[in-house]
Amino acid sequence: MTHAISDAMTMTDRSMRLARRNLDTLFAAILLPLMMMALFVYVFGGAITTGTEYINYIVPGILLLTTGYGAASTAMVVADDMHSGMIDRLRSLPIHSFAVLTGHVAASVARNALSTAIVVLASLAMGFRPNGGLVDWLGVVGLLLLYVVGMSWLAAGLGVIARSVESASTLSFFMLFIPYLSSAFVRPESMPAWLRPVSEHQPITPVTETVRSFLIGTPIGNYGWVALAWCCALLVFSMALATSLYRRRTNR
Repeated sequence: MTHAISDAMTMTDRSMRLARRNLDTLFAAILLPLMMMALFVYVFGGAITTGTEYINYIVPGILLLTTGYGAASTAMVVADDMHSGMIDRLRSLPIHSFAVLTGHVAASVARNALSTAIVVLASLAMGFRPNGGLVDWLGVVGLLLLYVVGMSWLAAGLGVIARSVESASTLSFFMLFIPYLSSAFVRPESMPAWLRPVSEHQPITPVTETVRSFLIGTPIGNYGWVALAWCCALLVFSMALATSLYRRRTNR
């Protein structure tokens, strides 16, 4: 157990070093959510009715969109390792197989924490006015952390099966697309009748609504428990899937 933890810390350090070298990927994961937030607030916001200031409504969705961009970059980094010969070199070393993906996931969480903090600061500058207290913010951090870890493991699994770095980007596209079909940007009631069930019965909506409730005090209903259940299920499923795929690809 101690050996596995040591291996995971070593691989995390390696992944963090790679992240510092690939600053363009980090900048993209920060810049794109900021651009989307500015686009929706300043261009589309005036035409969308949500019952509150649109900047207050949209920020929780932007936070989840930010994690999607971060997870997509994780899939590409893992795919690069799989096809550059790095994994073959690691197989020749006494490194626990679980540690390789753990390092990438830990680095993904760190990148997402930085990009999320920057997005929050930018939203405050744009007029976002949350009224949640310390406990509410801790709830937001805890839920987003659970969601990010689950998404990062899922992205790592996609990176394992991707045939190239480019295909890894394509496979992870749904992480960026699903939030648009949720309550992140518009109220589900405004959607066509055939699309509304998709918005109401997917993980992004309860997570977004829970974060929104913590930050601006909207009714939470059952969203909190549903969001927690979705995030835990995502984490368990993604870890099992990623590790299984990795062992099958590397015969470890």
